[in-house]
Amino acid sequence: MPFISVVIPALNEEKYIANALSGLKKQSFKDFEVIVADGNSTDNTRQIAKKYGAKVIIEKRRGMAMGRNTGAKHAKGKILVFLDADTKPSRDLLKVYSRAFVEGTVAATGPILPLEKVKGDVKAGYEFVSISFVKFSILVGQPNIVGSNFAVKRDVFERVGRFNGKLQTYEDWDLSNKLKKVGRIVYLDRALVWTSARRVLAWGVWGYFVFHVGNMLRYYLIKKPKGEYPVIR
Repeated sequence: MPFISVVIPALNEEKYIANALSGLKKQSFKDFEVIVADGNSTDNTRQIAKKYGAKVIIEKRRGMAMGRNTGAKHAKGKILVFLDADTKPSRDLLKVYSRAFVEGTVAATGPILPLEKVKGDVKAGYEFVSISFVKFSILVGQPNIVGSNFAVKRDVFERVGRFNGKLQTYEDWDLSNKLKKVGRIVYLDRALVWTSARRVLAWGVWGYFVFHVGNMLRYYLIKKPKGEYPVIR
C-alpha cells in the first residue's frame, strides 16, 4: 500500500503529460503510486501515461472535479497529492508532502511557477498568486489552495465530500472552504512545481486577471462560479 497517491486529471494532454510523469519518476521519495484520470482523450495521453507506469482510469464526465474525484476513488495511499497534467513536480515534492502531516494538519500546498520561459510580468503574477496571495489567505483563515499543487489526507478528503462535481471552476477553492472546518492547511515553500503558462500566454496577463477576479467575486457573492473554463491547447 503506497503512502502517497498522486492523482492527475487529463484530457488530450499528450504535449504536456510526459513532463509531469517524468518528474514523478525522478522523485527522491519512492513510496507512491500515480493515477491518471483520463477524460476519454482522443490523442496519445493514455498511452504516454501507461508508458510511465501510471494507472489509467477513464472518466467520461468532463471537468477537473470529476477527474480528481474519480482518481481519488481508486487511490490506495493515505495522502493524496493532486497535480495537473501540465504540471512538473520538483524532485523533492513528494518528500516534502510526506513530512507535512503533523497532528492537526489536513492539507498542504506550495508554490506554482511557470513551466515555460516567460516575461517578468507573467512570472511576477504567478509568484503573487501562488505564493503571496495563497499564504495570505491561509493566514487570515480563508485558505485558497490551487488544484494543480496540493496534498490532503485521504480520509479527510472523503469526510468533507471530495470536490463538488457540479463545479467546472473554483472547485479547488470550494474544497478549501470545507477543509478549513476540520483542520489546518499549511503552506510549504519547498513543495514547488512548475505549470504551463499557456492560458496566461493565450489570454494575456490582463485577460487572465479579469477572468479570475470576476469569478472569485461570483463564487463568494452568489456561490456560482463560471460554468465553463475555455480549453487552451
